Amino acid sequence: MEKGHDSSTSMAASELYTKFARVWIPDADEVWKSAELTKNYKHGHSTLHLTLEDGMDIEHKLDDKTKNLPHLRNPDILVGENDLTALSYLHEPAVLHNLKVRFTDSKLIYTYCGIVLVAINPYENLPIYGSDIINAYSGQNMGDMDPHIFAVAEEAYKQMARDERNQSIIVSGESGAGKTVSAKYAMRYFATVSGAATEANVEEKVLASNPIMEAIGNAKTTRNDNSSRFGKYIEIGFDKRYRIIGANMRTYLLEKSRVVFQADEERNYHIFYQLCASSHLPEFKNLKLGSADGFHCTNQGRNPVIDGVDDAKEMCTTQHAFSLLGINELNQKGLFQVLAAILHLGNVEIKDRDSDSSIIPPNNRHLTVFCELMGVTYQDMSHWLCHKKLKTAQETYIKPIPRLQASNARDALAKHIYAKVFNWIVDHVNKSLRATVKQHSFIGVLDIYGFETFEINSFEQFCINYANEKLQQQFNMHVFKLEQEEYLKEQIPWTLIDFYDNQPCINLIEAKMGVLDLLDEECKMPKGSDDSWAQKLYNTHLKTCSLFEKPRMSNKAFIIQHFADKVQYQCDGFLEKNKDTVNEEQINVLKASKLKLDLLVELFQDEEKVTSPTGTAPGGRTRLSVKPKEIRSGASSKEHKKTVGCQFRNSLAMLMETLNATTPHYVRCIKPNDLKFPFTFDPKRAVQQLRACGVLETIRISAAGFPSRWTYQEFFSRYRVLMKQKDVLSDRRLTCRNVLEKLVQDQDKYQFGKTKIFFRAGQVAYLEKLRADKLRKACVRIQKTIRCWLVRKKYLRKKHAAITIQRYTRGHQARCLVKYMRRTLAAITIQKFQRMCVQRKLYLQKQAAALVMQTILRAYMARQKYQGLLRNHKAVFIQKHVRGWLARQRYKRSLRAIVYLQCCIRRMKAKKELKKLKIEARSVEHFKKLNVGMENKIMQLQRKLDEQAKDNRVTSERLNSLETSHAVESEKLKVEVSKLKGIEEEAKNNANRVTSLLEELERLRKELTTTQKEKKTIEDWATKYRDEMEKMVAELKQQNGLLKTEKDDLNRMIKEQSQQMTEKMTRAVVEETQQLESDLNEERSRYQNLLTEHLRLEERYDDLKEEITLSVSVPKPGRRRTDSTHSSNGSECTYNSEFAESEESSRHGEDVTRGMDTSLTLKLQKRVTELEQEKSSLRNELENKEEQFQRARVRDDEEHKKSRGAELEYESLKRQELDSENKKLKHDLTAMRQSLLGNAGAAAGAPGSPPYKVLMDQLNSSCEELEVRKEEVLILRSQLVSQKEAMQHKETMTEPVHYAEDVHKMKDSGAITQAYLGLKETNRSPRFLRKPLEANELLNQLRFPTADFHRLNEDGELWLVYEGLKETNRLLEGQMQQQRRSYDNEVEVLRGELQSVKEENNRQQQLLAQNLQLPPEARIEASLQHEITRLTNENLEMLRTEDPTAYRSAKVNILRRMVDLMEQLEKQDKTIRKLKKQLKVFSKKIGEMGAGHVETISPGQMVEETVRPVNIPRREKDFQGMLEYKKEDELKLVKNLILELKPRGVAVNLIPGLPAYILFMCLRHADYVNDDQKVRTLLTSTINSIKKILKKRGDDFETVSFWLSNTCRFLHCLKQYSGDESFMKHNTPKQNDHCLSNFDLAEYRQVLSDLAIQIYQQLIKCMESILQPMIVSGMLEHETIQGVSGVKPTGLRKRTSSIADEGTYTLESILRQLSAFHSTMCQHGTDPELIKQVVKQQFYIIGAVTLNNLLLRKDMCSWSKGMQIRYNVSQLEEWLRDKSLMLCGAKETLEPLIQAAQLLQVKKKTDEDAEAICSMCNSLSTSQIVKVLNLYTPVNEFEERVSVTFIRTIQTRLRDRCETPQLLMDTKIIYPVTFPFNPSSLALETIQIPGSLNLAFLTRV
Repeated sequence: MEKGHDSSTSMAASELYTKFARVWIPDADEVWKSAELTKNYKHGHSTLHLTLEDGMDIEHKLDDKTKNLPHLRNPDILVGENDLTALSYLHEPAVLHNLKVRFTDSKLIYTYCGIVLVAINPYENLPIYGSDIINAYSGQNMGDMDPHIFAVAEEAYKQMARDERNQSIIVSGESGAGKTVSAKYAMRYFATVSGAATEANVEEKVLASNPIMEAIGNAKTTRNDNSSRFGKYIEIGFDKRYRIIGANMRTYLLEKSRVVFQADEERNYHIFYQLCASSHLPEFKNLKLGSADGFHCTNQGRNPVIDGVDDAKEMCTTQHAFSLLGINELNQKGLFQVLAAILHLGNVEIKDRDSDSSIIPPNNRHLTVFCELMGVTYQDMSHWLCHKKLKTAQETYIKPIPRLQASNARDALAKHIYAKVFNWIVDHVNKSLRATVKQHSFIGVLDIYGFETFEINSFEQFCINYANEKLQQQFNMHVFKLEQEEYLKEQIPWTLIDFYDNQPCINLIEAKMGVLDLLDEECKMPKGSDDSWAQKLYNTHLKTCSLFEKPRMSNKAFIIQHFADKVQYQCDGFLEKNKDTVNEEQINVLKASKLKLDLLVELFQDEEKVTSPTGTAPGGRTRLSVKPKEIRSGASSKEHKKTVGCQFRNSLAMLMETLNATTPHYVRCIKPNDLKFPFTFDPKRAVQQLRACGVLETIRISAAGFPSRWTYQEFFSRYRVLMKQKDVLSDRRLTCRNVLEKLVQDQDKYQFGKTKIFFRAGQVAYLEKLRADKLRKACVRIQKTIRCWLVRKKYLRKKHAAITIQRYTRGHQARCLVKYMRRTLAAITIQKFQRMCVQRKLYLQKQAAALVMQTILRAYMARQKYQGLLRNHKAVFIQKHVRGWLARQRYKRSLRAIVYLQCCIRRMKAKKELKKLKIEARSVEHFKKLNVGMENKIMQLQRKLDEQAKDNRVTSERLNSLETSHAVESEKLKVEVSKLKGIEEEAKNNANRVTSLLEELERLRKELTTTQKEKKTIEDWATKYRDEMEKMVAELKQQNGLLKTEKDDLNRMIKEQSQQMTEKMTRAVVEETQQLESDLNEERSRYQNLLTEHLRLEERYDDLKEEITLSVSVPKPGRRRTDSTHSSNGSECTYNSEFAESEESSRHGEDVTRGMDTSLTLKLQKRVTELEQEKSSLRNELENKEEQFQRARVRDDEEHKKSRGAELEYESLKRQELDSENKKLKHDLTAMRQSLLGNAGAAAGAPGSPPYKVLMDQLNSSCEELEVRKEEVLILRSQLVSQKEAMQHKETMTEPVHYAEDVHKMKDSGAITQAYLGLKETNRSPRFLRKPLEANELLNQLRFPTADFHRLNEDGELWLVYEGLKETNRLLEGQMQQQRRSYDNEVEVLRGELQSVKEENNRQQQLLAQNLQLPPEARIEASLQHEITRLTNENLEMLRTEDPTAYRSAKVNILRRMVDLMEQLEKQDKTIRKLKKQLKVFSKKIGEMGAGHVETISPGQMVEETVRPVNIPRREKDFQGMLEYKKEDELKLVKNLILELKPRGVAVNLIPGLPAYILFMCLRHADYVNDDQKVRTLLTSTINSIKKILKKRGDDFETVSFWLSNTCRFLHCLKQYSGDESFMKHNTPKQNDHCLSNFDLAEYRQVLSDLAIQIYQQLIKCMESILQPMIVSGMLEHETIQGVSGVKPTGLRKRTSSIADEGTYTLESILRQLSAFHSTMCQHGTDPELIKQVVKQQFYIIGAVTLNNLLLRKDMCSWSKGMQIRYNVSQLEEWLRDKSLMLCGAKETLEPLIQAAQLLQVKKKTDEDAEAICSMCNSLSTSQIVKVLNLYTPVNEFEERVSVTFIRTIQTRLRDRCETPQLLMDTKIIYPVTFPFNPSSLALETIQIPGSLNLAFLTRV
């Protein structure tokens, strides 16, 4: 580490430690604290006067001995650098502060430190590891992008390919620092960038090994939820093309003790909890698991759950990974069985039998399950868990062991089994990842423990720290070597740098008689112990080695001084952990397992033999396992007994040997805090880890030499301001040398290399200080001059104004003085008398107030006194009564208490008396006394009872008689009572009636009187009302005028509202149109992407065919297969490519696919068919979207009807076309049949006549089927027409007759729709929910509206009519929708049937066309195959509906029968060919003998001549724009015009699109002669040849552009001359005469459109590959405006220089390339609209790549760089203006980049600035805005950083934005392309064919 005096050796301390200089001082809490000098330091001072950042003033005392000054702080401009070596002052506080600023303020977790990548764990998921970030770092130099783990991985990958040397990435750090995640992301980068060399998805397997190893080797600790408890080294293998071919894993230091012991808040390995969480699944039922809380091995940490982790889902991931790596289900089941057995074994309870023995209770449930799962016997396992075997020379003893030893033996067995399982899984993972081809190179990723020190350190920490010592030694040597290489490369004198060498510490551990050697020796001793081993260590090393110490207070520990810190190790448990033994008999029991699992055999087949079983010593922290090397079969038994330390030393030696043979790359992971808080930095913990991981050692080595390095050009650009004009020379090196000699006197502080200047530590800070001082002085001078001029100018203006003001002011003041004196005298007199009056008034008021106050006060006092006496009297009265009441209460309580006591005493006496009586009653004498005289009494009582019984009987009889008489009497009385009641009711009614009559009479009299009074009142009121009405009429007239005015205002408002509604509807239509356009573009983009995928699969298919063709040297004999992939749809690009191949290849290779593997061919054919179907469905979807788009733009009803009429017309035209085609086919078939019959009659004895009859039958059946199809089409057409007429009639009938006036004003459908929606919303309100009217009533009301609207408006009738109108609309709308749905359903059904008929018809036509193209022999075969297939399918369909089982068996039988028939057919073909050859031989002989002029013609040739008669066209005077060629010249035409054509010569010398015109003229002639085969073969050959030339020269922009232009021109010609009226609008009459007459090539137009899309995408890719290297250099790095952005100091990771050197790209390079692209496309005649789309795509790529690099480069985010970007964008816009392309949409694609540049330049301080940024950056996402603000870095000291508070304000304001969280723009997006129709004005008959094209065989017609 750099010392204080070292940091100040660059210049005198007095120059550096001046006032306002900032330094670092030590602090107990923050490690280092920043302070500022308040006074200059002078040599000899013992204290420094400082001010802390919180404002506190302190005095810092220097060390009296060393006088070391505190470390200086770097300038703010250097804070936050990507590379720590870029800091001018290299020391511990500077490193710590830089890391803290980057981590907490900028949220950057990666930082370079020379060759080391420092990664700080953020404890938060960051979006910086996606595929877009991987693509951004791929291919970039390590210093050109911000620090990232992907940059290290890319550097390793690039060096492997460039240097042909293996690489290693060493990841180290504490537990929880993020080592495993860093290693995982590095492997993901390799898998993504390189890909796999085979189709076995090796990269997926490499990534799939991660979840497996995490499940079995990771666990939750107090420091990390997913801590790796083992070390691993993964070698990822690559082939010669640097693609992943395999991987291999080596593991170290598995922590086995975690299987049986976990500390609080920790967990066992994840796999156990995953098994317990999945125990409810059926496949895990037999494991008899449950919750993790029920097992001792998983519940000791008392926290079995990790927040945010679902163990059941993780189990599914683990199982999937096992399957992906080839571990079958049986082995998986065995693994889970063994792991579950470990859990049950941990629950086995061992009890004491006595002090020296133990026992397991019988029928222990967990041991029973363990034995079942492992297949062993219960007795054996329970016996050997509690016993051990002792062997002597003569005998063997079985000795019981106490419970503690038995428990330790049980735990040792569990750990041993788990270690075996772990090793077995690692071996099988390696087997799965093993490369199948030879490995060319590899990249190793090492993930291992970092340096560890705890309160109690044992054997595990000793091994870990030993491994880190070895790694640190290798790291130091590598850093030293790199420094030496750099100095030698620059030819700088090399001086030896003193760095820490830890070889003595390594020797202490591993040398002879070292710690490990003594430990192994002690393990071999019969009675070796930890204490004796400790004494040996003391005796051996205590006096000889300074790194070894003994603690003062312990004899069982030792201290070793490691490179990071002193560590004290406890000797307890070292021997046991080093031996790592297990009971041999327990292993033998497991070996004797009866389970039929190969897994158990493999686990214990190489089991080591141990002599004595021992358990784990209690108190040990962890337990280690090292995977041993594979042992040779012939090795001695001694090697089987290697200790853990020996094995680890050997494996570590192998690892170091591997690392030394590779180029290492270092990643140091830092844990920022122990509480796992996100983005929280603990300086103490951080600096402890920085010291331990070697980062500060790297800084020290760099600081000892020349850490700051500049190229001469960068130094000149940065410090040009320090030079005078005369110092600037043409030679930059000499200029820099002269300037440095003046600025820095001590020449030892810098060195000049070949290309760089090397500075010692502190020199760059000094130069930056000089630069800042110079700029500050210049600024001060400029400010001084400007301020002086401004102030003087202001002073002169003020002086002149002041003189004028003074003149006028003084005169005014004199006048005012006289006036003032007069007023003063008068005022004094007035004041004298006025004050006297005021004072007298005040005195009188005070006197009166005093008297009033006295009166009130005295009265108040009297009242108070009286109230006091009254209260006293009342209080005495209350007290008297209260005291009496209290005395009475006390008396009552005393009385109750006395009574209660008396009761208790009396009760007690009564109880005693009762008890006494009870005792006496029990005695015999008492009973005798009582029984005296009882018998006499009983007799008397008996007599009395008899007498009472007699009396009772007599009384009851008397009562019965009385009851009977009483009942009779009561009945009589009831009758009489009812009669009396009736009479009484009648009397009451009569009385009531009389009363009511009297009341009615009285009421009538009163009413008469009232009526007379009312009559009089009404007469008076009428007179009064007449007068009031006359007044009211006048008022109403006045109100009428006001109402008219209001009416006019309302009409005006209604008009305004209608206008607003119209505008609103217009906007809604526009928005909907835009939405539909965007949907259409999305569908088009999907379709074009699928076309790209289809092309890729076709290319893959072609490659496979070529590979298979090359692999098959001689085709196997066999039958010829019909191409099953031949599609009937010509638009799917699946045409047979035989015609595009050369004639020789078609002759010699009859069928390449004969030797092809049948299964592979069928799979490929099936895949191609699926893609074709998917493509057709997507095309239909696209067409549907386009139709919807068209319908959305046409809202009017009339246009809708017209469009429906156009559809009907189109359908009728299609039907007519089908009819004409059917007639034509019928005519051709009839002619063919006649010719066949004639030829068959002429050659009846020919051998081929039976096949001809079969063909004739086949043709007859086809004709009949066509007739049937025609009739079906006619029937469907008639049904469709009738259905449409019925629908029109329904629509007419359901139309309302009369609408309201407002409804009639809505003439367009959009307005009606809006009105209906408004009505529907209105009807939903509760006010209008009433019973709807009937439809007839509503219609009547609407048809006969009332004319008198004034009457209608009374009582709300007008609103009721309006509501009725709404009801009617709703009713009619419902009926219309229902009818429309039924109509649409019927139309869809009919269309489907019609489409099926069309497809069947097309299929039949195509089959016939194919048959006609084939030679005569093949026609018969094809016809038979087709007929057999058709009949078979029909039979199978019938059978499928009846019996599915019979259908499957019948299908198999039919297939077998077809194979037999094919074999018979092949035999017949061979016979026919033999006979033909014989016939030819005979005909030749006959010709030679001169037997006549009769030519021997084969039947097939006769048929061909008959079918294709010779056309003799009439010679015309004028050319018709056609080119005639022979069939055999077609291949020559394609070859000369496409395959061998040079685009450059054609584009320069000939008219644009000439090849397209020539091909179309040839096509016109084929159409003219009505040769469908010629048309088809020409189009197919053209398409395949264009694909072939693009596949061959697809990376040549000129070639791709040329064929894009010609393909589009060919497509436009097919449209222009198709005969379609929509394409003939711009044609001349002559061009209309040249239209195609016989064939409709609409499907081929679609194929050519797809081909044009593919060519366009190929053009974009080609263009992107050319532009990609230029964009970053030209748009970001190159200084277009020189001197604006100064170069900042950089570290060892040098970035690409921003100064334009030779070979670097500038903005001019980009503009030149764009101009070259544009001129090339213009020369080729590319459509202007297509050029606009290409330019838009180019600008999108430029903007996206530039913005992505800006977001990943901290040095580019500055104010000056924003100015450079805006200037570059303006240059691009100027280029667009020059080319007249401003309206193509290219400028809009640069909007995100423009906003990012503006964001770099705007103010970033206040809330107003935040609001402005949020409104300005609408094209940037929130994550992009925050990223730019976090990365913003000042280049000069005058700029300010963005505060964290401001960034949080931005995030808060943008929180509600709905957007994707993706940070980078997708540079792979290709906008969907369209090909607008562009007709040509060129006349075809005027085109001349140049001789340079070698097309002399073409004849103009």
